[in-house]
Amino acid sequence: MKIHDTLSGSKKSFEPSLDKVRMYVCGITPYSSAHVGHAMSAIVFDVIRRYLEFKGYEVIHIQNFTDVDDKLIDRSAKENESVEVISERYIQEYIESLRTLNIKPAANYPRATMEIPSMIEFIEVLISKEFAYEVNGDVYFRVTKDPDYGKLSRRNLDSMRSSVGVEGLEKKEHPMDFSLWKTAKPGEPSWQSPWGLGRPGWHIECSAMAFNYLGKTIDIHGGGQDLVFPHHENEIAQSQAYNQGEPLSKFWMHNGMMLFEDEKMSKSLGNLVTIDSAIKKHSANALRYLILSSHYRSPATYSDELMTSAGRAFQRLSNAISAKPGEGAVLESTSFKENVLSAMDDDFNTPQALAAMFDFVREINSGISLGNNTSNAQAELLGIAENIFGFTFSEPKVEIPDDLISKIETLIAKRENFRAIKEFSQADQIRDELSEMGIELTDSHAGSNWKFKGKN
Repeated sequence: MKIHDTLSGSKKSFEPSLDKVRMYVCGITPYSSAHVGHAMSAIVFDVIRRYLEFKGYEVIHIQNFTDVDDKLIDRSAKENESVEVISERYIQEYIESLRTLNIKPAANYPRATMEIPSMIEFIEVLISKEFAYEVNGDVYFRVTKDPDYGKLSRRNLDSMRSSVGVEGLEKKEHPMDFSLWKTAKPGEPSWQSPWGLGRPGWHIECSAMAFNYLGKTIDIHGGGQDLVFPHHENEIAQSQAYNQGEPLSKFWMHNGMMLFEDEKMSKSLGNLVTIDSAIKKHSANALRYLILSSHYRSPATYSDELMTSAGRAFQRLSNAISAKPGEGAVLESTSFKENVLSAMDDDFNTPQALAAMFDFVREINSGISLGNNTSNAQAELLGIAENIFGFTFSEPKVEIPDDLISKIETLIAKRENFRAIKEFSQADQIRDELSEMGIELTDSHAGSNWKFKGKN
């Protein structure tokens, strides 16, 4: 299995350091409802985890919450609610969204506010090694002390100067020095530290939490491409300084951005689509299919039209799995599973793996139309779809009265008679009548199967 590593810019053979794969994925800042861009990262790394587990690895997955941050503080001031109340509301909303999306829960969801002591200890070590310095209660990391600074994003210090903000510039030894600890401002959440009251900078949170929960060198550190610089660049610098030059992660993995009808999705453009609204309008399976139909390192485009198409594709998959098999010759399994695994072994190529899956769907549908016994093939398809791709096929049980079942079966029998004598217009009328009742028919060589899909 080969995985693309952002740091080296190439695919490398995957060999975990220990018997367990340790994976840290940057989580959300819970100051508003999570959007489909957040869902993209969650689904991508869920499938990566699922595939590693399918291959026999035990995965320890950690995902953090940045529950103290400038955006949260601003929202708190505007809404006259505490940072704690706001962050807790959106954390719980996000966790519920993950459940709806069938994301396997992380081993732990550490919150920045609960990890302050380990961050302070981390900063103290950096100061003792002269990688960091304190100025009037603020602590900064010395980027000039790291000769490789910029290696993840392939930038150098001179080219970075133009992107630097003005905040704290007069205190810094170098414009690119970044904040490890911020002195408290009136009314902001703060904690006691050796440098006075304050709160941690953004970047130090993830380094401290990754070390705390997974150890000094982990196997996979993931997040969106927007985190490459400055967040992950700064994580690498401070972690290697703390860890005597040892790498923070063997693999750096970054998923592409979510676009809205070919435009970048952003709050400023007003085109953010929340996870909840996307699922309510379409379905969790449709969103998962849409995201997996693009390679995880490429951008994915969200639109109602594409979501509708994704929902139809998932329905074809679901229909092939749930169709009643025939009683004839057993449909022999082809190289379907090998093709899926080959695609996933090549840097988790989900579009290619999905293509292999739908080739198998066509074989199963063809086998069903010929009256073949496709039950083993359908079970194999279901196992891959659920265990690797994370699709869900359980449907709410609908209690249908016996008299309605009798009416449905009588209509289906009449339709079969019309089809046998080639009176197809009458047969179609009965299909339409059944559809109005919320019944979906699937025709095969062995006869017609039906299931209740609900009325429109």
